[in-house]
Amino acid sequence: MKRHKSTKQVVFVASISLFVIATIIIATFVIIHRENVADLPLTSYWTSDSSPAKKLRDYVSQVTNPNNTNNFIPVKDRIAVFDVDGTLTCETFYTYYDTMMFIEFCLNDHPDRVSDELKNIAMSIKPGYKADEALARNFAKAYSGMTVEEFYNYAVEFGKKKTASFENMRYIDGFYLPMVELVKYLYENDFTIYAISGTERTTTRAIIANSPIKNYVTPNHIIGTDFEVKQKGYENISSNMDFKYENGDELVLTGGFIQKNLNGNKSIYIEREIGQRPVLAFGNSGSDTSMMYYTIDSRNPHTAQAYMIVADDNIREWGTQNWEEKSLEYSSKGFIPISMKNDFAEIYNKDIKKAVKQYQQPKIKSEDKIDDAA
Repeated sequence: MKRHKSTKQVVFVASISLFVIATIIIATFVIIHRENVADLPLTSYWTSDSSPAKKLRDYVSQVTNPNNTNNFIPVKDRIAVFDVDGTLTCETFYTYYDTMMFIEFCLNDHPDRVSDELKNIAMSIKPGYKADEALARNFAKAYSGMTVEEFYNYAVEFGKKKTASFENMRYIDGFYLPMVELVKYLYENDFTIYAISGTERTTTRAIIANSPIKNYVTPNHIIGTDFEVKQKGYENISSNMDFKYENGDELVLTGGFIQKNLNGNKSIYIEREIGQRPVLAFGNSGSDTSMMYYTIDSRNPHTAQAYMIVADDNIREWGTQNWEEKSLEYSSKGFIPISMKNDFAEIYNKDIKKAVKQYQQPKIKSEDKIDDAA
């Protein structure tokens, strides 16, 4: 005679079965979700809940989808422009790459090639100094007589020097990992990447060519401050129309200065050298706002966005900006703010740490005396 299971037994077995099924479903969902999150762009070095990263992913998804008739952007028009110092790479060791390079050139590497006046200027540069056109003109004077190739090579060699502001960091190692990931992501979605820097053009080319983004930004897609270059032997001839370049001739820096690529000049340079409005712009300071506005101008035929990085991380970086203040300011201008503290899961390679002290007083070789009256 068969025994029938009691109602309680049936309910118990059913409950266990439902629990097991539910557990399997939840576990499967979690695994799939984790895989999907891991597969998402901008998640290797960006925080998982980063709002700017999500906005950028959504934007790229729309403008690269040919079925999205309102927002699709043809490949030829997918242009993204990036400031360099403070946007792609560190500008706080204790200041810009080109300024630190000028200090080293004048005081340690080639004091024999510069005047006492330039040495004094290099010695006087401290945090809070003004990185204006007047200083850039002195940069140009320092490298007078160098061929373009010599100047490029010096910029590369300088990048191998270690900065005192971080442990285990050479100057060339200062690229922000989240921004490297972002550049790669845009490149893989058929965006043409331009570096638009206030740093001199040849120097910027040397920096980019020896960086993690070297495969995504070509030398002809770098726009920077311009120093005067002439054919050697014709430095004092006013017009380049009065002579011709021949095999074996050298191009040299004259010490002259042409234009600083900041503020309004950034939009002018973009128009002159690219010839159309970008659809994405990335910066980190007021000197980038012209480039930002030029990108998101209402006359842009395509949907465009502009992002501004806020240096608010004083643990992993030397950031001193107030997030609430800067994010409100940038948002009011139509820019999307990015917090280094909250949006960057990592900033540098794990072996790079912030030093105890940032500012180091420049030193000069003892054998090179400076005339204080110079």
